[in-house]
Amino acid sequence: MPRKLLVPLDGSPQSKEALQYAAETFPDGEIVAIHVLNPAAGTGDLDGMIADTASIVNDQQEFAEELFADARETAGADRIVDTELLAGRAAAEIVDYATDHDIDVIVMGSHGRDGAARLLLGSVSETVVRRSPVPVTVVR
Repeated sequence: MPRKLLVPLDGSPQSKEALQYAAETFPDGEIVAIHVLNPAAGTGDLDGMIADTASIVNDQQEFAEELFADARETAGADRIVDTELLAGRAAAEIVDYATDHDIDVIVMGSHGRDGAARLLLGSVSETVVRRSPVPVTVVR
């Protein structure tokens, strides 16, 4: 049985389903919920992006804290959920975290919040599945 599970959260229904699946399927596993900030999100204007980066990051950090609070509630009062806030490209950060922190399995949603989802898997999920050093369970 996996001891340490990594569950990336992005606010999508699929990521919440992945967390519920991880909590129910691995009741004795340690859950680490992560959210990856993308400071470049939110604007296409480079000058506006530079001037507004602090505001964008602040908004994303607040969103992450809401995700983590919801994750603790979803996992149950008896369960400790560790949380990590990362910044960068989501797929790379997820794979790097799994590599660097002795993760046994990644449990993630099939599609994220953005509209760039592919037919069967979102681009982040697909990249993690291809590059992960550990097993990946994708929840629809």
